[in-house]
Amino acid sequence: MADKNNNTIELTQQGYDELQQELEELEKVELPKIIERVANAREQGDLSENADYQSAKDEQSMAETRISEIKDILQRAKIIKKTRSHQKIGVGSQITVYLKGKAKKSFDYEIVGEFEGDPAEGKISSVSPLGKALMGKKKGDEAKVAAPAGEIVYVIEKIK
Repeated sequence: MADKNNNTIELTQQGYDELQQELEELEKVELPKIIERVANAREQGDLSENADYQSAKDEQSMAETRISEIKDILQRAKIIKKTRSHQKIGVGSQITVYLKGKAKKSFDYEIVGEFEGDPAEGKISSVSPLGKALMGKKKGDEAKVAAPAGEIVYVIEKIK
């Protein structure tokens, strides 16, 4: 989340654009479809036992909540420039790391803004525990991350 003293949220231009696109899709495509489902379900009669109506209302509530959340993020967003450095890790760096003692098992990550992290896609938020540990490090440096099972030590193999 954003720093409590500073209400800005750091996003890359790509992350900002993706949120804008999601907002537009929700407002212009998804929400109108959901509202139509609510209206159709309402026409079916008794709303107290109408599962279609309740499901559509729940979906509408979730969509409206997400729209509100995205608008808030975009309003507080600060576009951060991707680093061009291949020497030090920063937002936008594409890196390869391995677990200390296990050099054959490496991981490729991209360091991204606060709300852009998606570990399944190899995108690590700069404010996540791993992201914080990696920021500012150089090739060959170690990044230590506290985990429930104990400390994990990553070694930076490449910075692209």
